[in-house]
Amino acid sequence: MVFVTSTEAELFVIRCGLNQACNEEEISKIIVVTDSIHIAKKIFDTKSHPYQIHATAILKELRQFFSKCQENHIEFWECPSCLKWNLHCSANKDSKAFKLVPVLPSKISWDFCKKINSDNYINLWKMTFQALDGKGNQLLDLMDNNLETIEPSYTKEGPWLQAFGHSNLLYARAMRVITNHAPIGEYRLQFFPKEEFKCSCGQYPIETRRHILYECTNHNGYWNPRRDSLNHFIMFLRSNPKAFAFSDNVSSVTPS
Repeated sequence: MVFVTSTEAELFVIRCGLNQACNEEEISKIIVVTDSIHIAKKIFDTKSHPYQIHATAILKELRQFFSKCQENHIEFWECPSCLKWNLHCSANKDSKAFKLVPVLPSKISWDFCKKINSDNYINLWKMTFQALDGKGNQLLDLMDNNLETIEPSYTKEGPWLQAFGHSNLLYARAMRVITNHAPIGEYRLQFFPKEEFKCSCGQYPIETRRHILYECTNHNGYWNPRRDSLNHFIMFLRSNPKAFAFSDNVSSVTPS
């Protein structure tokens, strides 16, 4: 189902009328009578607006109409419906009596085009991140409440932002964990092998992301086996403010 605004309907009517008039060889003057002259002005509005698909089609018809003969021209007359002009009343009566049976659903509305573009970007994102060389093999996959892998979305601040609230510090730590670019031994071993990479708990030779999330006794303020669940993942970070935090700002980290 497609919702059509009154502006879209008005421009579509003008578009259909001009299409018929411009295809008649003997017509040199077109008069558009409308009770919504402000809508007709959108045809010549060069700014971005939701009705450009109709405006572009109308301008194309007019360009061909003017190119046929230099004497061809068009006029727009405003006739408010309150004047009850007889031709306007007749046209209004005929249009309401006409029963249109659509052959195919219309899919040219502004909202539909935006949805199609957004869906295409999301699908491209998904396809890119299905390959390890696209997302990186270090990316942490998180689950929703139904234990389904969270997929990207453009609505309601996406699946991650709305969960982190307004805490920039919490969001920063979470992104370090998800990308595995955090101040931990595993990262130092990869990029700074001369630095210490053992875990300070003394139970693991390498301080890895998984070790911190599931096993490390230094970060045991919150316990739940589903650390890959987004909600439990955030609870873990809030309960363990020193986890995945830089040492120079640990003192300023407080659970939020």
